[in-house]
Parts: sequence; structure tokens; C-alpha cells
Amino acid sequence: MANEKQFCHDYLFLKPKEVGFVDLILLLFYSNLEKLGFIECPEDSRHPNFRRRWLIFVSVVAQKCLGFLRKPMAAVGYLIELWLNLLSSNGGLLMLLINLLKGNLVIPDRSSAKFTSFLGNIDRRVDLDRSIQPNDRRYYPSLSLMAAKLSYENEAFINNVVKDHWKMEFLGFVNFWNDFQKSYSTQAFLLRDTKANPNVIVVAFRGTEPFNADDWSVDLDVSWYKVTNVGKVHKGFMKALGLQENHGWPKEVDRLSDQPPFAYYTIRQMLKEILQKNKEAKFILTGHSLGGALAILFVSVLVLHEETLLLDRLEGVYTFGQPRVGDEQFGEYMKENLNKYDVNYRRYVYCNDLVPRLPYDDKTLFFKHFGPCLYFNSCYQGKVRRCPLDIISLLF
Repeated sequence: MANEKQFCHDYLFLKPKEVGFVDLILLLFYSNLEKLGFIECPEDSRHPNFRRRWLIFVSVVAQKCLGFLRKPMAAVGYLIELWLNLLSSNGGLLMLLINLLKGNLVIPDRSSAKFTSFLGNIDRRVDLDRSIQPNDRRYYPSLSLMAAKLSYENEAFINNVVKDHWKMEFLGFVNFWNDFQKSYSTQAFLLRDTKANPNVIVVAFRGTEPFNADDWSVDLDVSWYKVTNVGKVHKGFMKALGLQENHGWPKEVDRLSDQPPFAYYTIRQMLKEILQKNKEAKFILTGHSLGGALAILFVSVLVLHEETLLLDRLEGVYTFGQPRVGDEQFGEYMKENLNKYDVNYRRYVYCNDLVPRLPYDDKTLFFKHFGPCLYFNSCYQGKVRRCPLDIISLLF
């Protein structure tokens, strides 16, 4: 942890795996956090008011519960996806029963181009809207939406849709390493749209999977770092993007043959190589839920590293159901730089979606959205909202 403290001097780290019942009681009734082993913060921040301690309490309890539910949630998700794909692979319930009796039951392969995720079974659309052409101002948001949706599928499925349905070039699907979780828990894929003029590269980050407790824990976490001259940024999202456990955000990392890929550094290098071959091409960042947070934070690290060549080629960032990623200072920092590099940033929110309202936002905590919000109600009627979304208070 010492190295993390060198990266930033102001921070709040929650460690729900280390919390006990007595710790939670102490958190509510004692303002001195110094003796609580599951919280780390600077000495001058160890006496927060009750409202802040209550929100920390809610976050820790929620993450603790999700920790207990990790395996049951994964098992339920696995069985639901298997059942839905059994039905589709065998032609429906009746044919499934007939095939079972005949001994011809088709068992779906989870890595095949025909296997569909839970979200993919809910919404089976894979084709782009043919009424929206590349010269239409709605084209990039529409393409981004479908790419964000497609990111939840396996590599073979994505490859098939990009090549056979969209008639575009599939550039790769990668599982990225999280240096803190010690697992390959971040996913993204890249495609090239040659129909657009200029050509556009789309980077789509996978978002919060419905039955992945770790993803939900990241969304509910209120831990943060304060980056100098940038502002406070959500810790969990930074980790998923490729924050280095021992070094923070160095501009370069050692590229050893046996080193696992980190999302930010790997995608940045891929984009540089692709864009160098086509001097006119642009690129787009997109994602749904957690993926939307990674998309906009990717831009923030590009700015931090002064990657001017890439920022000049960034057409836009289109996120869907994106959670809050930082404080008001971070929002102003991002708005200034998005305007500087003429980057389109659009944040789409549907009705009462929970994720855009996380982490909690009230006068006690700092998490704030920034930029215009394209809000759609339950009747799919849209309007632009520039004020924060209202939430149900968690404070009594």
C-alpha cells in the first residue's frame, strides 16, 4: 500500500474483505477511523461526519454481501445462460424434448459463435439500423450502441457479427489483467469501419455483467484517489483500466513477453499502430455501464500522459448507462480537455437505470456526472439534461 500512497496523497481505500461486525458498529458510532483496519485514509481525513460514515457503511455492507453471493450468482448465471442456449440450439422447448428423447440433444459450446450471453438472449438484435447511414450524425452513436451491446458476447460471436452482419473488420478481442484483483477481469474488442469516411476504429469495453458480483462491487465501491491537478477518481474503475499496483500511472510499462496485458497500455499501443497506417482514420470509445466508465477514463489517462496524437484522432466517446467516475474538479478537467481536442462526449441514460446513479451523489460525497446527459424515459422519449440525475437518498 505504501507505493499507492506515493501515487496520491489524498485517498480513501475500503477493504470489505477485512471487515467484521464489530468494525461496522464502530464505523457508525465512532468518528475516528484510525483503528478500523478495513479503511485507509490520510490522518487529516480520519474523522468524517456521520453522513459520510453512513454512506461508507452502506458501500461496505453491499460489497460484503456481494462477496458472499459471488459463487451463487455465478452459478445461477451459468445455469440460466445454459438453459437459454439449450432452447435456442435445439429449436425451442418442444424440439429440445424431442431431441432429448431421441438422444440427439445439442449441447451448446460456450466459446462458439452461436452461444449467446444472458443479455444477448434478452435482446437478440445484432444488425445495424439500415436507415442510419455513415453521413448521418446519428451514425457514430448508433454504431457505438451496438458495439457496447456486442461486447458482452464471446470472441467468436463478436467476430461473426462484425464480419458477416456489419461487413466490418474485426481487429481483436482481449482479456486484460487487473493488477489488484490478480485476474483477467477487463474485456474489450476493436473493429474498423471502412464504410465511414474517414475510416473509424471502435473500441468497446465490456460493462457490468448481471451475474458477476465483482463487477457490481466495483460499481458500489466509494473508494477513490485524488490525482494531482486532475481531481478525485473512482479507484475500482482505475484498477480495471490498468492502474499499476506499485507505480500508479507511469506513461510506459515494461513490455515483457510474459507480462499480462493491461487495458489502457495495450489498447493505446494498438491504436497507435493502426492509426499510423491510416493518417485520416479516427477512433471512438464506447461502453455500457462499467464499460462506459472505462471509456471516459481512458481519455483522462491519455490527457494525463499528453498523448496529443491520439487525442487529435479521437472522434468521440459514447457511453450508455455510465456510472459516476469522479468529482466536480475531475469533471471540469475533462470538459476543458474534451473541448480542447474537439471530442464529442455523449452520455446516454435510460429511465430508472440504477448504474448511472452510482456511486451515490449527495452533498456528503463528491461523485458527479459531467457533460450533457441524453435521457430517455420509459416511453423512449429523449431529452437533454445538464443537471445531475435525482436519486433516492440512502440517508434515512
